[in-house]
Amino acid sequence: MPRSCRAVGPRFEEQTLRSRTRSHPGGRSTALALAIAGCLAAALPAAGASLAEAAPAAVTAAGDGTATVFYYTKTRNWTAYNMHWAPDGGSWTTVPGTGMEAACTDWVKKTVSLGAAAGLQATFNNGQGTWDNNGGKNYALGTGVITVKDGVVAHSDPCAADPGTGTGTGASATVYYATTTVGWSTVNLHWAPTGGSWTTVPGTGMDPACAGWVKKTVPLGAAAGLAATFNNGNGTWDNNSGRNYALGTGLSTVKDATVTANAADPCAAVVPDTTAPTVPTGLRAAATDVSTVVTWDAATDDRGVTGYQVTRSGGTKGTFLTSVTSTVLTESALEERTAYTYTVRAVDAAGNLSASSVAAVATTGTRPPAPAGSAPLGGDPRKDPIYFVLTARFNDGDGANNRGGSQHVKSGNAANNDPMFRGDFKGLVEKLDYVKALGFSAIWITPVVLNRSDYDYHGYHGYDFYKVDPRLESAGASYQDLINAAHAKGVKIYQDVVYNHSSRWGAKGLFTPTVYGVRDAQWSWYYDEKQAGFEYDGLTVDPKSGKSYYNGDLWSTAEPTGNTCVNWGTATQYKSAEGYTIYNCQWPNPTSGMFPKALFHNCWIGNWEGEDARSCWIHEDLADFNTENATVQNYLIGAYNKYIDMGVDGFRVDTTVHIPRVTWNRRFLPAIQQRVAQQFGAQKAQDFYVFGEVGSFVNDKWNRGSANQSAQYYTWKESATYSADDATAAVQQYTTDNDPAKQPTSTNAFLNGNLYHAPDHSKFSGMNVIDMRMHMNFGDADNAFQNGKDSDDSYNDATYNVVYVDSHDFGPGKSSTRYAGGTDAWAENMALMWTFRGIPTLYYGSETEFQAGKQIDCGPTCPLAGTGRAYYGDKLAGSVTASGFSKVASATGPVAATLESPLVKHLQRLNEIRRAVPALQMGQYSTEGVSGGMAFKRRYTDTATGVDSFALVAVTGAATYTGVPNGTYKDAVTGDVKTVTGGILSVPAPGKGNLRVYVLDLSGSNAAPGKVGAAGPYLK
Repeated sequence: MPRSCRAVGPRFEEQTLRSRTRSHPGGRSTALALAIAGCLAAALPAAGASLAEAAPAAVTAAGDGTATVFYYTKTRNWTAYNMHWAPDGGSWTTVPGTGMEAACTDWVKKTVSLGAAAGLQATFNNGQGTWDNNGGKNYALGTGVITVKDGVVAHSDPCAADPGTGTGTGASATVYYATTTVGWSTVNLHWAPTGGSWTTVPGTGMDPACAGWVKKTVPLGAAAGLAATFNNGNGTWDNNSGRNYALGTGLSTVKDATVTANAADPCAAVVPDTTAPTVPTGLRAAATDVSTVVTWDAATDDRGVTGYQVTRSGGTKGTFLTSVTSTVLTESALEERTAYTYTVRAVDAAGNLSASSVAAVATTGTRPPAPAGSAPLGGDPRKDPIYFVLTARFNDGDGANNRGGSQHVKSGNAANNDPMFRGDFKGLVEKLDYVKALGFSAIWITPVVLNRSDYDYHGYHGYDFYKVDPRLESAGASYQDLINAAHAKGVKIYQDVVYNHSSRWGAKGLFTPTVYGVRDAQWSWYYDEKQAGFEYDGLTVDPKSGKSYYNGDLWSTAEPTGNTCVNWGTATQYKSAEGYTIYNCQWPNPTSGMFPKALFHNCWIGNWEGEDARSCWIHEDLADFNTENATVQNYLIGAYNKYIDMGVDGFRVDTTVHIPRVTWNRRFLPAIQQRVAQQFGAQKAQDFYVFGEVGSFVNDKWNRGSANQSAQYYTWKESATYSADDATAAVQQYTTDNDPAKQPTSTNAFLNGNLYHAPDHSKFSGMNVIDMRMHMNFGDADNAFQNGKDSDDSYNDATYNVVYVDSHDFGPGKSSTRYAGGTDAWAENMALMWTFRGIPTLYYGSETEFQAGKQIDCGPTCPLAGTGRAYYGDKLAGSVTASGFSKVASATGPVAATLESPLVKHLQRLNEIRRAVPALQMGQYSTEGVSGGMAFKRRYTDTATGVDSFALVAVTGAATYTGVPNGTYKDAVTGDVKTVTGGILSVPAPGKGNLRVYVLDLSGSNAAPGKVGAAGPYLK
């Protein structure tokens, strides 16, 4: 809770203190509003009340069974507005619905009775066949006061009377709030005059003032000032890091947590914006099956384009408007064999609309026999430990899609009958119960898009980003089938995604290079004959060459039209390994001119901590996208929208550090949030888990003194304003914001004494990260613990960090081998990961110390069977049925023996304990008053659900805790009970790999669980 509340009331420390959960990622849970409001209310005259009593009604719970819906009209300009709606579980109104009434300038509204329903579904129309149905998903609205503005749903009253403009007596305050950094389209002012009462959450809607500013004037009467917080109406708050903002009378500005009293009007010199953006150009529409992808070139505006309004006409269902913030729109589930016409208008912050673009038409085909999509499971991602698999190396369910590729013999894989593409989605579906039996409720899978290279089983050489690689799919086991099957078992799917680069052969649909080739006496063995109509998909065998890795479409002897590669086809002095002549333009290369500069960077990386680390190729297999180009952004956003629509639960983002943070924050992260919200609602968008790989492979807190190359940097929004041009902004950010000393800090991971406090996520970027510092230091668990603690104030919220020992790339200390510290050390590492802050993550096979000490990756120079990416299916043969998480109902064959491994038993119980103690999943932590090595206290409180969980943890060594709450503590490992009367609890050393988790018994629903699970090889 905010520090401003800590000293209020003599009973405060004795109360059960609860805050709201953090939601994820572009906004935080609406529940957070109550945490702040509850604290604020407790700080006022009712100091003796409990938080639950003091908190006002939730944002979405009006209690009277009604909803008042405000709809923004400025960007519509319809002559009439209707709301067609249905209460949750009830019947829809008759088309076109109920007429809405004028509310205030640019807004109409309608209040409807919901009865016992908790919300409603709604669409809007002009009564003449033009609809806004949220891109085909309808708007999922709650109760209370709700706004729908250009596709964004929030909780706010945009037409609330401005009490400060009346004729009454007394002082007033005019508050200006800067929106550039937070990026909110709706801003509420939640405030209280000094000594007075707080507004009802979420507060009063603020009014647009000028570009980058909103304002509100409020009456203070005799008060000398006010306390204020700000929110976006969807659970994301700026409460000045828990301190609230103290404002005075007169005009005050609040910009990036800085208050300026008696300030000049920031909008005084700003001429009202009446200039519309330019008309979007280059509109393109393409259809696949019954889906369309529409892209266009960005419009310009004198003060900045904020979004686009896409109009679709055609078919039998009318005309539809969809609002987007990027320059790409994907739609699915359209009518078959239907021509759809699209136009686009640009909109700015003032609501000025451009004229419509030139139309583009796409005609759909037939509907594929695909399984129905699945909605993301949702829920706080910190509850879900992650099991990481290389899909192609995990378990083979269908031998028909196995492919060895061009390096099958050379690598030695053929001799082992071990094709690189061996595992598949069918094999993973068959072993979902194995993963669940271990206790994991989320699976991170390697990239699924169609790859193209000589050795591409891992998925990071994307070629067609819009197509799932057929070498992973089977009849009845498509990617959609995997998602659906996992969800049916309560298991999430996190998809590995790549925005930084394509394969060396570019990206189909964006640009693919043509290289020089010649079928002469030297090279005819390499260049396949061109087969008209044959299309590479990695799986289908070209009947002429007998290869599934056909390359006849990639080369040309004649110089192709539009070629930009220098010295096309001229012989060089170099020879291949076979002794053959090498020609210019024979191989993809960033510096030959082969790749267009607009779409791909044209340089090799030179300095891994330099600006070129974000703007040059990092490997010859990885053609580096120019991610600051709108066409590239459109291509990637459209591609990943497809997988969002399938219902994946989150993205693991590969090579995050090689794209400037400003590009993530401006383009890709908002696009993810918008798409999930559009398809599945705001809450699912908040729960969609994005975590990035920021390769800081050093032990420093800040990667060699470079903020831009450090993992924690990517968890923050921008702290400065840069050029509207993305490429210019990227350089500006690197040159002006690379000093670690100038980076923000956070207390979101830390307890205030023994108390959980409401975290401040107003400056959270939407990107969580892999904890590289702990990963690098996991050669020793205590070393990882100490280094992790040291970095935690520099993340926006370290409780969301992904924590692992090793992976498909490196072991601790950037080792090239899988962790080989021994079983005891593994048990200790696991004990720490499963109880310390962050989300524990395990690379496949580590539960059996699979391939310990083996080189993780050697490319095609050695057989996969001898590496850390070996095939795991032999250990999974047989059958397994899970009766629950960490519970095996039955198992036969080799998998039964695998499940008897000591680390498997250890994992199962760790997952049981973590699942039983909310503090271990979502709690903040502290080492204040704690003596011992890996020892700490954790607490998680949530007023919404009534959860309060407080735990004392000791891993391996002895510990003493002083100043802890008195009461009864029960150990989740042994069941031991200790009664604390003087604020001190001591724990003898449990031994290496063992631990103690003493949970404070708060009775009722917060009773300590006592002993969880049965004693095992380590936890006993």
